[in-house]
Amino acid sequence: MTKEVQIGSVKIGGGNPLGLIAGPCVIEGKEICHQIAREAKSICDELGMPYIFKASFDKANRLSIASPRGPGMEKGLEILAELRSDLGVPVLTDVHEVCQVKEAAQVVDILQIPAFLCRQTDLVLAAANTGKPVNIKKGQFLAPHDMRNIVEKAKSTGNERILLTERGVSFGYGNLIVDMRSFAIMREFGFPVAFDATHSVQRPGGLGTASSGDREYVPHLVRAACAVGIDALFLEVHPSPASALSDAATMLPLDSLKSVLAQAQAIDALVRGVANVKED
Repeated sequence: MTKEVQIGSVKIGGGNPLGLIAGPCVIEGKEICHQIAREAKSICDELGMPYIFKASFDKANRLSIASPRGPGMEKGLEILAELRSDLGVPVLTDVHEVCQVKEAAQVVDILQIPAFLCRQTDLVLAAANTGKPVNIKKGQFLAPHDMRNIVEKAKSTGNERILLTERGVSFGYGNLIVDMRSFAIMREFGFPVAFDATHSVQRPGGLGTASSGDREYVPHLVRAACAVGIDALFLEVHPSPASALSDAATMLPLDSLKSVLAQAQAIDALVRGVANVKED
């Protein structure tokens, strides 16, 4: 069993129910973030699923200089703080540079290290040193067992409020695959593991100046990951994915979220029951 990590009012891992981290890729404005958070929270409340809202104030790793990046840290954190207060949900955002960490930590409940930056020692240490929970996304270039070294970096600060997230691994040019062994391997480190199903169906650079993707496979991968065993799902959702400013090809339509989560819960319950029988 993985450690329990408290994130605001939510508990992930440690035998707690399957959790959800979900929101748009990038903050597109106050109104749409509140809409997504309200609907996701309502669904999770109905299902009895812990919920954390996620959105990035800056997408510093966009492929093209012309791609939208978000409102920036000051405005983005203002929107996240208001959403957190109004809806009573924990919030997550990325940090890309050490200089962003302290200010972001004053607003959000959990800091996220982007996959491309997961080996950046100073960034990992700065995030962990805040004492806040830290979600470290596994790089597309890493084997799951390599994440043990990154866990040790974070733990060296004395902070053990760590989550790890699988988001696919590069398979040649412009394609990602998910090694289902990854979940079992990373859970052996003792910390909760989440599955980012929406980024895992990306086709990096597939549109020339942006990534394309295959969102139709998100429900399939969600079911597979839950069958292996995970602690949380990470899903980017949007009421109109085609009009989203980032990851338009991979985000799950908001009106599909409930059915995907209900299936995930059913499989998760079955897997947990089998695990308990084996332990007995």
